[in-house]
Amino acid sequence: MNDVSRRRLFGGAAACSAAAAVGFSTSEAFPVEAPPMGAVRIRPGDPRYEDLTVRRVNQRFEPRPEYFHLVGSTDDVVKAVSEAVRAGKRVTVRSGGHCYENLVGDGAQVVIDLCEMSEVYFDESRGAFAVEAGATLMQVYRKLYLGWGVTIPGGQCGGVAAGGHIAGGGYGQHSRRLGAVVDYLHAVEVVVVDRTGRCRAVIATRNPEDPHRDLWWAHTGGGGGNFGIVTRYWMRDPKVAGKEPHTLLPKPPPALLVCRPAWSWGDVSRESFSALLRNHGEWHERNSDAGSPYAGLWSALLIQSRAHRGDPGGMILPTMMDASVPNAERLLGDYFVNLVRGVEATAHIPQVARMPWYHAVSNQALNGDMESGRFKAKSAYLRRRFTDRQIGVAHDYLGTPGPGGVLALFSYGGRVNATASDATALAERDSILKALYLGTWTEGEGTQHLQWVRAFYQAMYRNTGGVPVPGGGNGGAYVNYADTDLADPALNTSGVPWSRLYYGDNYPRLQRVKARWDPLDIFRHALSIQPHR
Repeated sequence: MNDVSRRRLFGGAAACSAAAAVGFSTSEAFPVEAPPMGAVRIRPGDPRYEDLTVRRVNQRFEPRPEYFHLVGSTDDVVKAVSEAVRAGKRVTVRSGGHCYENLVGDGAQVVIDLCEMSEVYFDESRGAFAVEAGATLMQVYRKLYLGWGVTIPGGQCGGVAAGGHIAGGGYGQHSRRLGAVVDYLHAVEVVVVDRTGRCRAVIATRNPEDPHRDLWWAHTGGGGGNFGIVTRYWMRDPKVAGKEPHTLLPKPPPALLVCRPAWSWGDVSRESFSALLRNHGEWHERNSDAGSPYAGLWSALLIQSRAHRGDPGGMILPTMMDASVPNAERLLGDYFVNLVRGVEATAHIPQVARMPWYHAVSNQALNGDMESGRFKAKSAYLRRRFTDRQIGVAHDYLGTPGPGGVLALFSYGGRVNATASDATALAERDSILKALYLGTWTEGEGTQHLQWVRAFYQAMYRNTGGVPVPGGGNGGAYVNYADTDLADPALNTSGVPWSRLYYGDNYPRLQRVKARWDPLDIFRHALSIQPHR
C-alpha cells in the first residue's frame, strides 16, 4: 500500500458527507499529502520539554529523562531505540500518558513518545483496520464509526491511547455484548531488540502458522512496556471472512438509552447503602451471561466518599443500554427497580434519554476529573458480589468524612467470559464486575490519601492477604490499572505474587515470550514480566 492509501482515514463520497456533517473539513479528515512528522529530540532547556513532562494523567509523577524522543513512524522508533541501546540508555515508552504508576519516568533516560503516531485507517493489504499506538480511543471510535460504521469495545475514557489500552486487554461499555478489545486483535507491529542489540520491527499475527504468533498472543493482555514498543495494531473480527471493511468489526447500536441516577450521602443510611451494593452485585451475578438480554447494558456505580474534595459526596450510576434490544426501555426500568429494592434513600433518577451512539459515547464518558490530578489507584475483578463484611468495610471508609476518594464498580462479564482463559494473555474470563479504588488529592497533600486507599483495599481483602487472590469471589487485578503495591510484601501478605494477580496461569508463557523477544530486558519497569531463564 502506498503512503497516500496508508494515511487515508475514510473512503468514498459517503465519508466526505459524514465528515462535513460533524463539522470538520475534508482537508482535516483526509491528510493524504501530510508527511509523517519525523523524529524530534527534546531536551531540558527547550520550552517544549516542560510541556512534555506534564503530558500525563497522574500528576504524582513527572518524567524528566535526558530527552524525549517524539516519533512519527515505525522507522523513527527503530532508529530511536537503536541509538539509545547503543548508548546504553534506559528506554521507556509513552503513548497516551495514562499510566497509573511511574512506569514511564522511573529511571528513564530516554522516553520515546508516540503521541504523533495517531493514524486510524483501513489497511487493504491486511484486510484489517490499522490503529497506531498514539491514537486516543475517542479518535479510534470517531474514525471507525464515521468512516465505516464500526467500532471496538474499548474504554469509556476517551483520552486513553490505544498503545497501552489494547496491550493490557481493553474493555468498555460494549464488552458485555462484544467481548474484550483483544478478542479483535488481528496483528501487532512491535519494535524489538534481539540478543545482539539489533533493533527491528516485527509484525506478529493471530495466524496459527505465523512463527511470530507468540508475540501476538503476548499483546492480547500481557501489558505494555514488556516486550518492545508497539507502533500499531490491526483489528478485525476473527469470525468474519472477506475484506469488506464495514463487515470486519462489530457495529455499535444505532442508539443508546442513557441515564445517571444519583444518591446523596445525606439520604443514605448504612442499611440503604448495604442494600444498594448487595442488589447491584446480585443483579450482575444473575445477568452477566453472554446470551443475557442485558448483555447490552453497562453501568458504572461511582461512590464518592463523604466530603470528597469539599463536595458532600454520594453515588451516581451512569448507565447505557443498547436501544435496539427488544423491550430495552422496560429492561432498563427493571434494572433500576431491582437496584433500589429495600433502599430507603430517595434516588434522583432523571428521565432516560435516547441518544445516537457516537453522541452518547463522546458526551457521556466518565468524568475526566476522576482520573486527573494526583491519585493512587488499585483494582480488583469480582466473580461474585462483595460479601456483607466487605460492604460494611466499604461503608466505613466511604461513608465517614476523611481523606477519601472513590470506589467505582464497572459492569463486566458477558461475552468477555465466552473466551478461554489461555486463548489470550488476558487470563481473567470469569468476572462480572471490575472494581477501581481511587485515593485522590490536590497539590500539597497526599500522605493521608495514600494511606487511606491502601488501608481501604487491605481491609476489603483482609481474608486473602490484603489483595484479591484469584478464587472464590475474587478474580485478581487488572494490569492496565497498574499498582506497584501488589509487588510489596508489606502490602501484599498473601504469598501470591503480583504476576499471578495480573496474569493467572498465563504468566509462565509470558515469561517465555519475554525471553525470546526481549532477551536483554531492554523494556522493563517496576511491574514488568521477568524473562524465563
